[in-house]
Amino acid sequence: MNNYFYITTPIYYVNDKPHIGHAYTTILADVLTRYNRNIGRKTFFLTGLDEHGQKVQQAAEENGIDPQEHCNQMAPRFKELWQKLHISNDDFIRTTEDRHKKVVKDFLQIVMDNGDIYESEYEGLYSVSEERFITEKEAESGEFRDIKKLKEKNYFFKMSKYQDALISHIESNPKFIQPEHRKNEILGFLRQPLNDLCISRPKSRLNWGIELPFDKDYVTYVWFDALINYITALEFNQGTELFESWWPASYHLIGKDILTTHAVYWPTMLLSAGIKLPDSIFAHGWWLMGESKMSKSLGNVINPMDLIDDYGVDPVRYYLMREMVLGQDSNFTMGSFIQRYNSDLANDFGNLLSRVTTLIKKNYDGKIPEPGEYLESDLQIRLKGESLSSKVEMLIGEMRLNEAIEDIMQYIRTVNKYMEDNAPWKLVKEDKVAAGRILYVAGEALRLGAVLLSPVMPHRTGILLDALNALNTNTSWGNLNPNSMLKDHEPLFPRIK
Repeated sequence: MNNYFYITTPIYYVNDKPHIGHAYTTILADVLTRYNRNIGRKTFFLTGLDEHGQKVQQAAEENGIDPQEHCNQMAPRFKELWQKLHISNDDFIRTTEDRHKKVVKDFLQIVMDNGDIYESEYEGLYSVSEERFITEKEAESGEFRDIKKLKEKNYFFKMSKYQDALISHIESNPKFIQPEHRKNEILGFLRQPLNDLCISRPKSRLNWGIELPFDKDYVTYVWFDALINYITALEFNQGTELFESWWPASYHLIGKDILTTHAVYWPTMLLSAGIKLPDSIFAHGWWLMGESKMSKSLGNVINPMDLIDDYGVDPVRYYLMREMVLGQDSNFTMGSFIQRYNSDLANDFGNLLSRVTTLIKKNYDGKIPEPGEYLESDLQIRLKGESLSSKVEMLIGEMRLNEAIEDIMQYIRTVNKYMEDNAPWKLVKEDKVAAGRILYVAGEALRLGAVLLSPVMPHRTGILLDALNALNTNTSWGNLNPNSMLKDHEPLFPRIK
């Protein structure tokens, strides 16, 4: 296993208001980062903002301010949300930063020097909303807004030159594009002739962008600029060890709507520059309300801030990770959120902590009892707990996070049944030692479950581990210390009525 884990989210468009789609991808990256950190890997987690392009320039003009000032006003919304969501990113990149501009210019010059950029006149349909030239077929699809016909001289990247090399790489690296149906989608796209990519915009039309190093009358196309952020943060071409240590990225996490730019544009750009391709590009699905994608135009976008304020950060993180099968779309409803919260978190997880700690405080002066000699039923809980961490590691490695979470919760349910079967609240009246053993086993199982769930719910599992006086994140059995004092805690997951 490579000891370095580098994960990225897309850099979000600065004009957008952060919504549940942004929150989902960023929480997913955070959970994977925390998990890999817990198992001893060195981690680097990058997120940030895409701040160039025509729409930013237009928005700034409408507000009567400079584009940079406009970006500076927009950026804090994302940073504040990530802080509120307990996102543990190592870097937050903005494409207007000097460090990024330098790397983009260096990258462009490398591709130019390799003979992969040429100047040509182009006439065609241009979508202002998507900031790119589109085909007649795309225009007829109705998916593009604000279309105009343009004829202008621009610079083009020889993307078609790397079509066969990219197909070969995809076919020989099955995990390069995930999930499988997205890989097949890209291979289908690459079976058609691949056009070269227009990578410039004349300043006469757009001046809010990074100037081409070889022609001061043009700025860089926003996607060619934005994708390079993934190596900017690693100080590409700066002569430091950072890039060599962390690249290639373990995962680029993206929404399925930006698959082509990440799975075709970006790899061909890297091939031209002689840089290794990322290990995996993972495209997740959309959050839907009913049958519709959440979108501003439909007015059905959920603001994660509202959910956090009402129910707390960790329940929101838990729901988003548990509910979506990675790679597929998922439906969000308040009903399913409340049901998941009450059944999994309040009834199963929080209730088990309350039961165990209440009985220990009442009957053992708040000290964790000795386990003594295990019986068969105790050993079953221990064996299931000992095999759980390796099962979870396998599932997370396969990006089956919802299944990993469900396996942990099934274990917690097994422990609840073990408590019901053994009824330590009755047994303690007759055999305090035996009841103590049951409470130790249940407490240790709870500790183990909390450690495995800590990447998903870092705050509430921290409260639980602190209550058990068990801050050790070891997933081997027996790390709950007998005779250590329990600490007081608030109800972990108060039931939603």
